[in-house]
Amino acid sequence: MSGDDAEQNHKVVINQEEQYSIWLAERGIPPGWRAIGFCGTREACLKYIDKIWTDMRPASLRARLAVREQ
Repeated sequence: MSGDDAEQNHKVVINQEEQYSIWLAERGIPPGWRAIGFCGTREACLKYIDKIWTDMRPASLRARLAVREQ
């Protein structure tokens, strides 16, 4: 990623497995992902993800494990 990309506006996106990523704000969001409403520099978006994504396991795995624990 070039220095120019780092300074561009990005948005935080999430998929159906509740996995996060960032996407350039000027581009359309790829299928299977949706914006969560946070935008900023690449660094700001990555810091935001680091703060909110505390369980890296996919949502389907968390759900299966929760059923087993019952």
